[in-house]
Amino acid sequence: MSSKKFSKIISFNLLFLMLAVFPVSFQAQEEKIMAYQQETLQQFEEEPLFVVQGNTLKALSNPEEPIPEYEVKRKIWVVMTAYSSSVWETQGDPFITASGTRVHWGTVAANFLPFGTKIKIPSVFGDQIFTVEDRMNPRKKIHIDIWYPNRAQALNFGVKQGYIEVLEEK
Repeated sequence: MSSKKFSKIISFNLLFLMLAVFPVSFQAQEEKIMAYQQETLQQFEEEPLFVVQGNTLKALSNPEEPIPEYEVKRKIWVVMTAYSSSVWETQGDPFITASGTRVHWGTVAANFLPFGTKIKIPSVFGDQIFTVEDRMNPRKKIHIDIWYPNRAQALNFGVKQGYIEVLEEK
C-alpha cells in the first residue's frame, strides 16, 4: 500500500474518530451548562426579592445598607472580547473563576487589574458595573474578556476596542 493511500486512510479514521467522540463531549458540556442555568433559576426562586403583604410588595433588601457609589479613577483604552463557560475556553472547572468565585453576569477577565476591581464599559454597556474576577492567557496584556452565559452570545459580541473606566468607591 502506498504511503499516500495509507495517510488518507489514517486521516479519514482520525476524522471519523473525532466526529464520533467530540459530539459526546459537546453534549456533556451543554448538559453541564443547562444544569448551571437551572441551579441559578432555583436560587432566585429560593431567595425571593420581595414579599406580598396585602396588596403591597415589600422589598427584602436592607434599606439601611448604603448602595456603594463609585467615581472614575482612570480611563484605559482596551481590546474587548467575550467568553463563555466552555471547557475549551477555560482551565479547570469552567464555572469557577481564577479568583474562586462562580461565574455570573458582570464577571470580567483581565490580567492588568487586581481581582475585585470594578469597571464600567460605557461605550458598550452604559452604566453597568463589572468586576474583575478572572484571568486570561498571560500574553493578553491590555485586554478584557467579558463573560456571557453561552457561546453564541460570546461569539456575537466579537472584538471591540474602547475605553473602560476603572472605578473607586467614594
